[in-house]
Amino acid sequence: MHCVHIPPSSSIGFKSSIGSTTTSFNVSHRLPYSPQPNIIIKCVSTTNNFTSGGVGKSRADWQSSCAILASKVESESQNTNKNKTTETTTEQTKQITLLNQKQSNSLEIMPINKLPKPLTIADLSPAPTHGSTLRVAYQGVPGAYSEAAAGKAYPNCDAIPCDQFEVAFQAVELWIADRAVLPVENSLGGSIHRNYDLLLRHRLHIVGEVQLAVNHCLLALPGVRKEFINRVISHPQALAQCELTLTKLGLNVTREAVDDTAGAAEFVAANELRDTAAIASARAAELYGLNILANGIQDDSSNVTRFVMLAREPIIPRTDIPFKTSIVFAHEQGTSVLFKVLSAFAFRNISLTKIESRPHRNRPIRLVGDENVGIAKHFEYLFYVDFEASMADVRAQNALAEVQEFTSFLRVLGSYPMDMTPWSPSKEQ
Repeated sequence: MHCVHIPPSSSIGFKSSIGSTTTSFNVSHRLPYSPQPNIIIKCVSTTNNFTSGGVGKSRADWQSSCAILASKVESESQNTNKNKTTETTTEQTKQITLLNQKQSNSLEIMPINKLPKPLTIADLSPAPTHGSTLRVAYQGVPGAYSEAAAGKAYPNCDAIPCDQFEVAFQAVELWIADRAVLPVENSLGGSIHRNYDLLLRHRLHIVGEVQLAVNHCLLALPGVRKEFINRVISHPQALAQCELTLTKLGLNVTREAVDDTAGAAEFVAANELRDTAAIASARAAELYGLNILANGIQDDSSNVTRFVMLAREPIIPRTDIPFKTSIVFAHEQGTSVLFKVLSAFAFRNISLTKIESRPHRNRPIRLVGDENVGIAKHFEYLFYVDFEASMADVRAQNALAEVQEFTSFLRVLGSYPMDMTPWSPSKEQ
């Protein structure tokens, strides 16, 4: 039997010639788990005229011999690879050691007091609730009542003016501002519907409320008297709140609505309009260099605007201080479910402070009836409700669980502390 070694890319062959006549067969053995998958053991045997000293006389003997040879070749191959791996690892270790020694010679030791300090819980805590570091968005320009409300809600805050209500919502959503302070209702003009619609469209949470006494002033350029005025501009709410007083002052003027009160004062000052007056605050007169022709011109001295504070995340409700919760809901069958919803609060002695209905924009009209009797068109509404209870109160939780059974849509806009600060009506000066 003759053994010939062939490189790994070829096969290893074993051949035995027994006698002069050969009839051969091949038995192949591929080395298992070998790093050289091309090594193959091939055995060739004859079936005629055996000579003395032969390895075996049968096919089974040849197969057994070939298996033994294959295991020996595999063992030698593994030993060779192991030696190569050890040599490679030793060489890499030497290179890493030399590199570390080279780097250590060029590094300077930094004093301990110069090392960065680890973060503390103060670094991770939210901004203070008093607003000393908060950026608060409001609608209008400096001098607007919303700016004053932002300052009352968050003293020493960084107030960010926005030209539209929706821009204030987006400023908070895009992390340009931390809070937004926006008006939702006035004691004389009623609800500010635009902001109720935006509360539903955006995903901000009501985290507080603040009530601000409104004191309107009639402003004009220096040297301008009331007799020269033939136009008054201001926010629609301000014009409505001063309607009777303007008539009493004997002003036969045209009334024009603009985006906000302070913006009206800025417009008069920037364009030097001597025939136009603005209804705005005393602070706006100071900022834009206007004179106050009349102070406290609102029709009712008890003129209060309620603002809500909006944030990206809700606050944790409490029960140790007075809380208010705002919700909005709707039902597929229209207003017939309203009585059941109100009963859920009445049975638990929960007081409601506001109910506001707004058209359902996605489905404003509901058709009822058939072709024989006739088809009636009913308006669909969303209902906004404020009630005096915290979401941490079991009564409020049970009431909302019952409301959810009657409604097709229910969303909690926020649960927040009530504004309990003392308030006195504004007076003419």
